[in-house]
Amino acid sequence: MRLKINKSKNAINYYAIIDIKTKEGKRSTKVYKRLGNEQEIAKISDGLPPIEWAQKQVAELNKKYKEETLPVIIRKDPSKIIDKNIQTSFNVGYLFLQDMYYKLKLDKICNKIAEQYQFKFDLNEILSKLIYSRVLFPASKLKTLELSKRLLEQPTFDYQHIERALPVLCDNIDFIQSELYKNSNEYMERNNKILYYDCTNYYFEIEEENGLKQYGKSKENRPNPIVQMGLFMDGNGLPLAFDLTPGNTNEQTTLQPLEKKIIKDFEFSEFVVCTDAGLASNANRKFNNINNRKFVTTQSIKKLKKHLKDEALDLTKDWKLSGSSKTYNISKLRTDEKLIEKYRDKTFYKERWIKEGGLEQRLIITYSVKYQEYQKNIRNNQINRAKKIIASNPNKLKNPKQNDPKRFIKTLNVTKHGELAQKSIYAINQSIIDEETKYDGLYAVCTNLEDSVEDIIKVNHKRWEIEESFRIMKTDFKSRPVFHSKNEMIKAHFLTCFLALVVFRYVEKKLDEKYTAPEIIDTLRDMNLKLENNDSYIPNYIRTDLTDALHDRFGFRTDFEVISEKNIKKILKQTKK
Repeated sequence: MRLKINKSKNAINYYAIIDIKTKEGKRSTKVYKRLGNEQEIAKISDGLPPIEWAQKQVAELNKKYKEETLPVIIRKDPSKIIDKNIQTSFNVGYLFLQDMYYKLKLDKICNKIAEQYQFKFDLNEILSKLIYSRVLFPASKLKTLELSKRLLEQPTFDYQHIERALPVLCDNIDFIQSELYKNSNEYMERNNKILYYDCTNYYFEIEEENGLKQYGKSKENRPNPIVQMGLFMDGNGLPLAFDLTPGNTNEQTTLQPLEKKIIKDFEFSEFVVCTDAGLASNANRKFNNINNRKFVTTQSIKKLKKHLKDEALDLTKDWKLSGSSKTYNISKLRTDEKLIEKYRDKTFYKERWIKEGGLEQRLIITYSVKYQEYQKNIRNNQINRAKKIIASNPNKLKNPKQNDPKRFIKTLNVTKHGELAQKSIYAINQSIIDEETKYDGLYAVCTNLEDSVEDIIKVNHKRWEIEESFRIMKTDFKSRPVFHSKNEMIKAHFLTCFLALVVFRYVEKKLDEKYTAPEIIDTLRDMNLKLENNDSYIPNYIRTDLTDALHDRFGFRTDFEVISEKNIKKILKQTKK
């Protein structure tokens, strides 16, 4: 706000004026308050010269304006139709993602890449908008451009620029990941002593095979081509690196190439790799049994050699509790309610070193009442579903998969007396239920670590976070189905999904991991401001404990009753430091 003096033939008038934006988005000014002419001011200025008095009034108005204590006068006409094609609502939830994007210096990574090319589009703006939109408004790249116009800062690029940027991002996938790791380590120390690896796949809408898009074993049992993603996560649950392989690749072969890449690019040396049973090939275990690397991997009890499996299933002897040398017979924990309640929060274990395939490793079997109840509950639900299938007179029960309720159904072919025709009768197969019950509560890992069993169990327990990362990308970020067909576009698509996951995980860390991913995403998506009078904004969302936590942790607020455009500019500047 500033002073404007308007001189005419008969008088000198003083005004307080402010800068505004017109409906067309152009800069202009308007009179905020008329202060008076020289004669009027002389009557109330207590002897001060008119210009000094007017300057003092403008200073007072500025002070009140900065404190946002001036009332916003909103005059609405109930008979007037709103203007066509004028946007008045803008999302500001992305600002918390933007704050983290710049703290991780992704803008500087884009600038380094841009120095090597001749393009004129803003790679940083395109990548940042792709990341924010992937979290808040996941959609196709074409739709993303339209949806990103909901953000307070409007995109200045066209769809053709996105198409040109994606191949550039693809060419620099390894560079971006290694630079991001270095930057993130400067911002928040990473736990690279424990690494978690898992592999999943994503399906395509396009049915024709080519390049990375190949038919393989889909995690979701879909008859579509797929691509596989291998993902490393650090010990703090933060994504570290990813790689893509064709959908027909054996997932056990995907670990070593990516691990070699992070050893080289991230300069890692000593660490523990934790995987699930599907990635626990003997070759992968041997690879992490050299150069001070270690492994912890889930072991299928059913696939153990007979003498080891019998030993694992024997609940009568050699079971221990952490911190005690006493051994227990835990067979009654299957049925004795008093014992079940007494040891509900305990984890029993037995262990031994084994040598198989030229590799010495430590086999640890654990037993938990809670895990026993969890498995029993899942099986009972599946049995109930199997009973409903029987009641509906099923036609096909061939080759049911491991977790398919149909595995509990057996077929009895009955021949009617005096007739050749057979009739199929279906029933629950109790023998399969009894067999599966033997494994309730039991869990096994193999490792070459010599740490305490309790510490190894803790390491393995955090594997759920990498599984959750895949769920977030698939469900919340809607990373599939994939609509791209060219390898470079597929890789760039998953790079933006990976970067969105990294940025989002840091936001979760900033909030002390007190809120779920859907809670945070829904809140950020709903945080909108409404533009009023072309120069101020009014929050148009519900203030909650989560919005308070966001503002407190990130150091800026968008929840004042009125926010001036000047303060909005300060916030935008702060989030890009």
